[in-house]
Amino acid sequence: MPTVMSMHKLAVGLIDSGVAGLAPASVAASRCFLAAQSGDVTQGDAVDDQLGHGTALARILLRVAPEIGLYNAQVFSHQLSCSAAQAAAALVWLLEQNIRLVNMSFGLREDRQLLRQACARAVNSGVVLVAAAPARGEPVFPAAYPGVISATGDARCAPGEISLLENGQADFGGHVRAAGTNVAGASVGCAHVSAQAARFLAIHPGGSPAQLRVWLAAQASYCGPERRVC
Repeated sequence: MPTVMSMHKLAVGLIDSGVAGLAPASVAASRCFLAAQSGDVTQGDAVDDQLGHGTALARILLRVAPEIGLYNAQVFSHQLSCSAAQAAAALVWLLEQNIRLVNMSFGLREDRQLLRQACARAVNSGVVLVAAAPARGEPVFPAAYPGVISATGDARCAPGEISLLENGQADFGGHVRAAGTNVAGASVGCAHVSAQAARFLAIHPGGSPAQLRVWLAAQASYCGPERRVC
């Protein structure tokens, strides 16, 4: 049974491989989204994270912003891949939970209408979406959709630091490693940026996505690819 989230907690969604071993009070609700061979998506009860990826990202979020209530939308099972339909269904479910912020530490190569529409609905509702983007290469989705904050890993950033990139690949960067695990890269950088966003929204519950972007930029320890300190 999911725990009941305290009303004062910031509702944060995590679309990933699930969670395991977290304090029950930290997880407000969980749901699993499975893709059938037909392409349809079915919902079910979430199971424990088998990959450790979602758990590592959840710990980053909770370490920086322990006051959040985490909504666990599980789309990965035995490998870090999912369909756009799964991601869209997970996001729609999170929107139904009145989520404020969603971390999406993944990137799909193809632009799919279902996911595009779900992201547009979230952005138009004032929900903050933070999605992973590669440090180089072709754009991925949902990071490339309008209104989504794109984030990647930045090796210059220590834990707790973020960078302002705005380089065409990503808006922000974050620390690349999840402490105590072998989980690393753009997905972790994305979670570190989301954690800072959660910190802002917990302090400023009425803050807009535009105000959040300004605040994140002001927190940056690095600007662009070379220069130290904004």
